[in-house]
Amino acid sequence: MGSPRDDDWEEDGLNGRMCIVSRQSLPAERLIRFVVGPDGAVVPDIRRKLPGRGAHVEARREAVEAAVKRNLFRRAFKGAGAARPDLAGDVDALLARSALGALGLARKAGQLVSGAAKVDAELRSGRALALLQASDAAPDGRRKMEGARHAAIVAGKAGAIPVHRPFTADELGLALGGVNVVHAAVLAGNAGSALLSRLEALAVYRGDDPAQAERTADAGREQAESNDIDGGAANGAPRTDQRLGTIPGQEVEA
Repeated sequence: MGSPRDDDWEEDGLNGRMCIVSRQSLPAERLIRFVVGPDGAVVPDIRRKLPGRGAHVEARREAVEAAVKRNLFRRAFKGAGAARPDLAGDVDALLARSALGALGLARKAGQLVSGAAKVDAELRSGRALALLQASDAAPDGRRKMEGARHAAIVAGKAGAIPVHRPFTADELGLALGGVNVVHAAVLAGNAGSALLSRLEALAVYRGDDPAQAERTADAGREQAESNDIDGGAANGAPRTDQRLGTIPGQEVEA
């Protein structure tokens, strides 16, 4: 049995490999490799290390779904492979697990910091490569982090800082050994870059756009500020602190 690169289906030695859906030759990092397992089922080879004949699909969920729907894996593997109906979901789970696994490594290397105060400082300093937030973070906590990100950009200390929100606070905490994490900053270094690469791969697969997340966050911040001015003080009602991860003592400083 040859190596993955020796016998992949539709290999283009110059520019990459061909997606069986679009028939376009793409770089390896933009493709997901699939092989046929011992049981005859098509399995994703996220790390591109499994032996055997490989077929490639562009690393987007809709492309994997199209390959399954159109029975393109059977054609690629000459009738030998059977794809599960939810193969696209299997890929999503593997990419998510890969990103979650990189969290702990980045934290141990000092290239992932959590805790509202620390993240705020890293954003304002321009050292943060990206902002990682829980998908269920409360609007007030998001607004504070976006204010710090915006301050760094205005001060010329940073360019665009992507915002990733693929996981809940519980998922982030579980990946980091039970530590409560709502906001985190990804810092420069091998581990930080590896984490960011996996977050980006997951975002591309899901059709999320971190740059769009920035624009949405900016719009939400401006709207929230407008609401505070127009409504909060006028009605005299005290504001309820619903921040997730920003109440003193609630979020552990990593």
